[in-house]
Amino acid sequence: MRGIEVQVNVDTLGLLDLRYALEGDVGRVRLAPIRESHRADRLWQHTCFELFLKSGESPEYREFNFAPSTEWAAYVFSAYREGMTPVDSEWVPSIATRRSDYRLELHTSLPVELPLHIALAAVIEEEDGRLSYWALRHPSAKPDFHHPDSFALEL
Repeated sequence: MRGIEVQVNVDTLGLLDLRYALEGDVGRVRLAPIRESHRADRLWQHTCFELFLKSGESPEYREFNFAPSTEWAAYVFSAYREGMTPVDSEWVPSIATRRSDYRLELHTSLPVELPLHIALAAVIEEEDGRLSYWALRHPSAKPDFHHPDSFALEL
């Protein structure tokens, strides 16, 4: 894969708009078929795009996983990799994907309150099962999207 681009915008109603784009030989990426959108766990074990949100100085943060299949997951952590709890809410993301031979796009949005610290990441599974890990910032030698220094974008 050549790279991943993410466009991030917040509208006047407080909706965080995310547009992920993977560029490269998308035919080599293992993708689950598009399904009816529903909550699913362990999406990070396959191709998915991720968002981590933290507000203020609290160690609490949220993780969101968005799969090209339109499956999704949301969790809250009480601190760095501690107290993982699925988020139960009435909010259900709408996920739209578009795919060509050399580009995979995923668009989603969710309500937020500013200010925020954001970590952006992706897990890409190739047809042979190999995983690659992409992030706005990799603060340690091994991929760790939860690392406090991964929250590199501030809104």
